[in-house]
Amino acid sequence: MFQIWIANILDLIIGDPYNMPHPVRIIGSYINLFEKAIRKVCKGSNALRIAGVILTISTVSISYGAVYFILKFSQSISQWLYFILSTVPMYYCIAGKCLHKEAYKIMKALIQGDMPEARKLLSYIVGRDTDKLDEREIARGVIETVSENTSDGIIAPLFYMFIGGAPLAMAYKAINTLDSMVGYKNDQYKDFGWASAKLDDIANYIPARITALCMVAGAFMLGMDYKSSFRIVLRDGRKHLSPNSGYPEAAAAGALGIMLGGANYYFGKLVVKPTIGDKAKPIEAKDIKQMVMLMYASWFIDLMFFTSVACFLRGI
Repeated sequence: MFQIWIANILDLIIGDPYNMPHPVRIIGSYINLFEKAIRKVCKGSNALRIAGVILTISTVSISYGAVYFILKFSQSISQWLYFILSTVPMYYCIAGKCLHKEAYKIMKALIQGDMPEARKLLSYIVGRDTDKLDEREIARGVIETVSENTSDGIIAPLFYMFIGGAPLAMAYKAINTLDSMVGYKNDQYKDFGWASAKLDDIANYIPARITALCMVAGAFMLGMDYKSSFRIVLRDGRKHLSPNSGYPEAAAAGALGIMLGGANYYFGKLVVKPTIGDKAKPIEAKDIKQMVMLMYASWFIDLMFFTSVACFLRGI
């Protein structure tokens, strides 16, 4: 458990080391190589779906197995080496500081009125088309991304760390990376990415709902509208096209008094998502700061909750 706290503190202080080797980049390279090779021989829908299942199983198994066997080997050499090698993968699995930095870059560009820069920066963290978005749509995109990734990038990794340590946390990170790379429902990936998308939905089912509850508690802690946050979770949590993303988005929308969802363009194609929340006020750039504060509060509450549960279970 001590390693988990160290991993979280490292991310809180340092964030993702952009210039260092990162397990996610290695996982991403494997996915790219697999896809390029398989598309040369698999053309039909059934063949691509089978290939996608193989990709999903192999990526998650390799990610889990690599960390597991490295830790087993290091434990036989030195407890200090084991401590370090179990902490570092967990540190790599958390993305709180990175979310904070990317969100603030966009907020700064919006405040300065630099719309082209804000659109460009947003395009790095969302899949939607950003070239024609106005200030409110850009701020909405940031808030939606930070709320969703509070679950995917913080709460879910913590959930799996406390259950199965660094190996299971890295396996979750592999699932998340698979979904972000091939888990689309467009013509290119509807078959090849089917297994990855389904496994991501399953892996995030519990963490997404825990995230929503942590955000409600975080809203209370920060003096935000926690009652609306809880009400919107119950009312709108299921409305999202994703079975999981709607819960943290609903909690954030209620806490901030804004409406999320609506029309977005993806690769030039209009996609209208159900709206989440009440339009109590228009979305502004400063709401991004409120969302980041809510992310940190949820992170702290979740870490304390999981630690308490782990201590209780160890005492039984």
